Amino acid sequence: MRADARKNRDHVLAVAGTAITEQGVDVSLRDIARRADVGLATLLRHFPTREALLEALLRTSFDEMTAPAGELAASSSPEDALVSWLRDCVAWTTEYRGVTVLMAAAIEDTESALHASCVTLRAAGARLLARAQAAGAARTDIDGTDLFALVAALAWLSDQPALAPRADHLFDVVASAIMTSAGSTETPGGTPPSGP
Repeated sequence: MRADARKNRDHVLAVAGTAITEQGVDVSLRDIARRADVGLATLLRHFPTREALLEALLRTSFDEMTAPAGELAASSSPEDALVSWLRDCVAWTTEYRGVTVLMAAAIEDTESALHASCVTLRAAGARLLARAQAAGAARTDIDGTDLFALVAALAWLSDQPALAPRADHLFDVVASAIMTSAGSTETPGGTPPSGP
C-alpha cells in the first residue's frame, strides 16, 4: 500500500474510532466519511463493510486482549488470571458502544470480518477458564462460550445509563459465581450501590 493511501486509511480509522466511541457501532458510514473529509467511495474502497471497518479498528485491541491471557497464565494464580482477564475484557468491550452485539453475532457467523478475532479472543478466555477449573478454582459447568457471553452481558450493563452505576458490583457478583473459592474475587468497594 502506498504511503499516502496508508495515511488516508489510518486517518479514517482514527475518525471512525472517535465516532463509534461517541455514537456507537451504528454510526453512519457516510457520517464517518464526512468527518474524515473523504468521499464515501474512498471509505468503502478501504473498508467495504461496516464489519471490515470494525475489524480493522478493533484488531489491535483484540490482540491486546489475547496476548495478556498467556502472560497472566504464566504470572498469576489461575483464579487471579481469570478474573483479571475477565475484568480487562469487559472494560475493553465497553470502549466502543454496541460492539458486544456484533461480537456475539460474529462468533456464529464464519463470513463475518470479526469472526476470527472473536473466536481467538473467546479461546484465550477459555484457556484461562480451563486452567482455573483444573486447579479447582472455577466451577466446571461453564465453558469458553459461557464466559464470552458473560463478557457481553457485563459490557451491556455498562452501556445502560440506569444500570452503569451497578456494573462494578455486578461484575464482582458474577466473578464470585464463577469462582469456587467464595469471596476471593471481591474487591474493596464491592458493596452494592445505594438505591433501588
